[in-house]
Order: sequence, then C-alpha cells, then structure tokens
Amino acid sequence: MIARVWRGWTASKDAQAYADYIREVGLSAYRATPGNQGAWILQRNVGDRTEVLTVSLWESEDAVRRFAGDDITRAVFYPRDDAFLVDRSWTVDHYRVTE
Repeated sequence: MIARVWRGWTASKDAQAYADYIREVGLSAYRATPGNQGAWILQRNVGDRTEVLTVSLWESEDAVRRFAGDDITRAVFYPRDDAFLVDRSWTVDHYRVTE
C-alpha cells in the first residue's frame, strides 16, 4: 500500500472553507479513483496560517497514476485552490505503508 501526502497552507480564517472545498472536490476525486483506500484532511494552526495535509492511501503506484497521471510526484490542484492557498507544495511525497 502507498500513502500519498501533500502539504499546503491557508490563512487560518479560510481553513474551514478550504477543508469543505477539498472534501467536496478533492477527496471525492481521490475516493472515486479505483485503487483508493481512503483519503483525509489534517490541519494545524501555525501562527496566522493553517497547515493542511491531505493523506490518501492507494493499493499501488498504478492506482496513484490513475488519479495523478504519469508523474505521480506532481501535485494535483483544483480550480479554486488559488483563492485559498497562501503557499503550497508543488510535489507530493509517497510512502510505502508497512503496517
């Protein structure tokens, strides 16, 4: 199993609205992709910003490719991300889940 982790930051005042947006648009896309084993949003406040992690589990790298395309290290963005994100990672980290 593969864990896919992406990191971005919103203004703290926008954190809940962004989580709602990503739940509706992003997590639903993850979960609709064959081979997805689940997806979550994690948040923590850091000063006046909120760090956002999306974590998704996949049965294989091929399943990740079905969602992200051939370059699985490139982050996937959605139309309204620019309205919320004050900073973002343009790449995604992948981990082999061992337990």
